[in-house]
Amino acid sequence: MHSELLKERPHLCSPLLQKLIRRKLFLLASLGIAGLAPSPGDHALAASQVAEVPAWLSAHVGDEEGQISRVVLERARALYLRKVSEGAVKNPCYFAMDATRPSDLGENRLGQRFYIICEADRSFRAVSAGHGSGRDLKGFADFSNGRQCARNFGSALDSLLTTGGSYVTAETKTSFKGYFRASMQPDTAFTRSFVQFDGEGETANARKRAIGGHAAQILKGLCLRKNPDSPYANEDGYVPVGTLVDYAAGRSNGCTSWSASDARQIMSMIEDNPTSLYIYPESRDIDAVARALKAGGSPSRAGLYWNAACLKQIGVPRFWSAAELGPIIARYQASHPPPPARPLPICKGQ
Repeated sequence: MHSELLKERPHLCSPLLQKLIRRKLFLLASLGIAGLAPSPGDHALAASQVAEVPAWLSAHVGDEEGQISRVVLERARALYLRKVSEGAVKNPCYFAMDATRPSDLGENRLGQRFYIICEADRSFRAVSAGHGSGRDLKGFADFSNGRQCARNFGSALDSLLTTGGSYVTAETKTSFKGYFRASMQPDTAFTRSFVQFDGEGETANARKRAIGGHAAQILKGLCLRKNPDSPYANEDGYVPVGTLVDYAAGRSNGCTSWSASDARQIMSMIEDNPTSLYIYPESRDIDAVARALKAGGSPSRAGLYWNAACLKQIGVPRFWSAAELGPIIARYQASHPPPPARPLPICKGQ
């Protein structure tokens, strides 16, 4: 039907535009979306239009727990379709995150605000994810975030803040972090995978900031234990050993952190098969909500979105631009140089 339309009205489109339309129609067909033939008087729009949300996915749209808010889904889909049309993404699934929602719901419950959407097989899943902790630079600036809701966002180096916007997943690296002891079992090697994000616009410095995704696990209290048979032993036969800490209910250093089980699933989905990730809110959203609140109005009445529970907790959100926050962090670091690096201590009982 769509190819016949192009044959019947070749005067409507240039060869390049016809190619773009065919690529878009092929993508929509692969997603199981029909009936979106280009409109004869509006071929430029037809080449760039975003398909309407299918009915099965609309059932997951909403502002309740486990649902995805409409603006987040629409922007995530638009990014995914654009990246597919550009040839940057072939993965049948895409990701989204709503960082205005709460992370820690209390009573050992985590907020479901990271979304895994696979339209080809009509699957939707909401899982937990951590937001950037920010920092409190005493005497300089406080742009820290609590565990439950994020108030501060930004893109400056060393800010440890979440930056909303467009990303594409890139390479994954797995590194050895050390050993930990599980119950009465022998020491277990702990490796953690990290997927690098590449951004654009305000998120363009994601690689420079080492922003990506990983499991919310870390080894603390490290010391060195003699284990010359380990493939990870240093030249003196020692390996780092620590306590494995799960901080899925906590904050990250600006990355997107998942529970260990969710991280394994997500990593397997994007290994050698990149996809798009859209994180809400962007600076324009934060600034618009802040302006509405400062004017005494209601963001929702102004057509703006922010999770109501978190907005009540944080007050007025703020976006710290790199131009504003970068010099502050630089001054703080100049007056607070890090102490000399110390070697890990030998574990007691060696």
